Amino acid sequence: MTGKEKASCRLISVVNQKGGVGKSTSAINISAYLSKSGFNTLLVDLDPQSNATSGLGIYPEDIEKSTYDAIINHIAPEEVVFNTDYKGLDLLPSSEKLSGAEVELVSGFKREYRLKKILDKLQQYYDYILIDCSPALGLLTINALTAAREVLIPLQCEYYALEGIARLLKTVELVRNNLNKDLEISGVALTMYTRTKLSNQAVKEIKKHFPGKVFKTIIPRNIRLAEAPSYGQPIFEYAPGCRGAKAYEALTKELVDRHFRKQKELDKEIGSIATKMKKFWDTGASPKHAARHLK
Repeated sequence: MTGKEKASCRLISVVNQKGGVGKSTSAINISAYLSKSGFNTLLVDLDPQSNATSGLGIYPEDIEKSTYDAIINHIAPEEVVFNTDYKGLDLLPSSEKLSGAEVELVSGFKREYRLKKILDKLQQYYDYILIDCSPALGLLTINALTAAREVLIPLQCEYYALEGIARLLKTVELVRNNLNKDLEISGVALTMYTRTKLSNQAVKEIKKHFPGKVFKTIIPRNIRLAEAPSYGQPIFEYAPGCRGAKAYEALTKELVDRHFRKQKELDKEIGSIATKMKKFWDTGASPKHAARHLK
């Protein structure tokens, strides 16, 4: 963990309650490409299966302190953060103990805010924090949605991709209304694409349900992507020239560019309002007409 403080940090939860959609693969490789691009990045493994942890070459059984200890035992998060072999990429690792956290959190004080409290202490050191959630909509995922500002949904390019998504969207809405008003869906990442009529139909259907939210970059079904986790390496290390690597590099760039483009539009809008306000006040008109004038 670097000692240099950051002005702002994007906190993104990678969520889908359906397993086998490329969620952990996406979390690992987007985080890796962010760090490779010069962004200080923290990957939080909030899945008891520990796929994001082992996918970076760190074996859960060798870890003394994990996300569980920070959430349940209130261990200082700085003591849990693990420096990976990749410059700029840190990990808050998972362990099998996390599987019992759901039950232990039920009676906990401010149980939905445990992870937020941890990341509030860490985000000053990072440009990006990605949270790899478990394939369920339990208390751990609620913690991730409460702590994050954005949701990234990986969706497999198949007929049943949208099955259960209504429940996820309802959960996001409930969290936004009751726990985290700043939460928004930043994008839908299409994964495991094959050049078939079925995949193409699925892509069209997903884009219809998420207008303007689907990333242009589509992740193909790729054997190298499937092999990389067993070697404990992100795809840019394992097979940098494969289609999967190029796709995740492009998806990461799109994720970054979307944010900067949105920020520029916001800055432009704020600048426009400021100009209108200056022109209005220069006229010496009554303040009660200001709102109408600025529309």
